Amino acid sequence: MRAAALFPEVRMPLSINSQDTHSRFLKRWWVVVGCGVTLSLVMWFGAGKFFLDPQPILVGVLHSQTGPIAVSEQAMIDAERLAFEEINAAGGLLGRPIKWIVADGASDWPTFAREADRLIDEEDVTVLFGCWTSASRKSVLPVLEKSDHLLIYPMAYEGLESCPNVIYTGAAPNQQITPAVQWCQSALNARRFFLIGSDYIWPHCVNAIISDQLMGLGVEKVAEKYVPFGSTELKSYVQEIVNTQPDVILCSVVGDSAIAFFRELRESGISPDDIPVITFATAEDELRSTNHADMVGHYAAWNYFQSIDSEENRRFVSAFKKRYGADRVTSDVIAAAYNSVYLWANAVRESGNTDVQQVRNALRQQSLNAPEGIIAVDPSTQHTWRPVYIGRIKEDGQFNIVWSSNVSVRPVPYPITRSKTSWDTFVRELHRDWGGWANTGKTQPEGTPEND
Repeated sequence: MRAAALFPEVRMPLSINSQDTHSRFLKRWWVVVGCGVTLSLVMWFGAGKFFLDPQPILVGVLHSQTGPIAVSEQAMIDAERLAFEEINAAGGLLGRPIKWIVADGASDWPTFAREADRLIDEEDVTVLFGCWTSASRKSVLPVLEKSDHLLIYPMAYEGLESCPNVIYTGAAPNQQITPAVQWCQSALNARRFFLIGSDYIWPHCVNAIISDQLMGLGVEKVAEKYVPFGSTELKSYVQEIVNTQPDVILCSVVGDSAIAFFRELRESGISPDDIPVITFATAEDELRSTNHADMVGHYAAWNYFQSIDSEENRRFVSAFKKRYGADRVTSDVIAAAYNSVYLWANAVRESGNTDVQQVRNALRQQSLNAPEGIIAVDPSTQHTWRPVYIGRIKEDGQFNIVWSSNVSVRPVPYPITRSKTSWDTFVRELHRDWGGWANTGKTQPEGTPEND
């Protein structure tokens, strides 16, 4: 075969225009330079940031901003926002910023359910952080189950629940309630207990758990009383305390009612040296927002206090005050809400996406060096291992820690004093009798004093 067949003859023009050649050369040179600059920008800033803004990861924040529980829940929003801002400042998640959408539960259980549904269906959030009361959480559960979605719940609660659609980062009863009762008997030598709570699901379940424990300890339950939700008329309840003279008061009264309760105690001449209160619902942020002189000397049981002396807690407290002001304080629910975001963020990184199922599975394996100590999600219950502390309220609104578990305690959502079936039946019957998760029937249990 001839070489010419393989290599066709290239015919050159008889004459070359040098000006045209120079022009074509310059155009090609600028194309090369432009490509180089573009490549450099992409490498420097990242392809996603250079060509288009990455789509944010949408998350829902569902707490009460109005109504009697707003005094407590606003701090949760602040804690979650701080964590989101810190993560975004560090580059976001998976190269994407977090965008949080806040909805107001309005201290109303049906509103919580409606807003949860809206956040999931209309706003298309990938996760919900929210609720305070157990009534609000219980109202949201059917919404989560319908859409197979995910709620991270940062509040200490009564247990008696283990929903696959919820990660519980607050205390189970054996991480708050039962250690406090045991401590009252041993440290305060208490033998006669007065139980008082707001009239909804959490206090009723808490007091059922306490009643079983008191029976096992062989000590006396003097009374078990319930305050209508949101009521600030508590004189008659305090008068019964004066009449019965218990050794200690176990208090699960919440929100504005709790503030009124401590005020009535002081005005009735009941001091913490005479009859101390152990509260399961009042912490530093509530003390900051009220005349906490009424509460000085009483006790609280939580998984976190601002006064914990650790490097991680000092960093957390400093960051919170820097963001919201030197007068702000941290508390158990603030720490739990903050921890919730970081546990979720770590699960998203591990999953490599925001798919609800994958993130939920990854969450079951997460642990964190948190402000209160090492915490970890228990894979079998989706509750969180946390340490336990009991503190006494000081004049500055902080707590002097008088007892701690020293180690993180494994969560036990269902106390062993009854079977899981018995506990589930107990909860179901309350819901049936009330027609919801709070007693709004205006009728009080037998023996409960009427409101003044």
